[in-house]
Amino acid sequence: MQLVVARIGRAHGIKGEVTVEVRTDEPELRLGPGARLTTDPAANGPLTIETGRVHSGRLLLRFEGVRDRTAAEALRNTLLIADVDPAELPEDPEEFYDHQLIDLDVLLADGTEIGRITEISHLPSQDLFIVERPDGSEVMIPFVEEIVTEIDLEEQRAVITPPPGLIDDSQAVIVSSRDEEASEPGNDA
Repeated sequence: MQLVVARIGRAHGIKGEVTVEVRTDEPELRLGPGARLTTDPAANGPLTIETGRVHSGRLLLRFEGVRDRTAAEALRNTLLIADVDPAELPEDPEEFYDHQLIDLDVLLADGTEIGRITEISHLPSQDLFIVERPDGSEVMIPFVEEIVTEIDLEEQRAVITPPPGLIDDSQAVIVSSRDEEASEPGNDA
């Protein structure tokens, strides 16, 4: 299985280093010296990482055979792709690889079907599930513990407890009316 682990940015300096936008939770594993990565576009690779370092909060890499700024600039916007064994799991049991989450069914805690995860969007502040609804529309669900309460890989499902309005406007009304009922005097629900 192949995973996009980074995108090459601007050249840095004159000796062939490039900035990279990291797209993996395990950069030390996937982007370390000696790692051989395929590329998109394929004509730019494969590339083998010679050195890596952090400078001003950004990861800088130098690849074997890339010795000057011109060669580094030619790689800009190239995606770096690692080959990963599909059976490999992250060390932390609370972490998941994208390929484990794609195609999971997304359900509310009461079993109501929301849709299927078709993509994971990695943003600086948090990751988002892109979920395709049965009607073909999409909804974005933040992959945070307060909303995604359970990931069950055996059952191929993600259980969510969305805040009002996240799924759709009618959900906001349903949740609001439940909250009002629960807060009525004499209702111990």
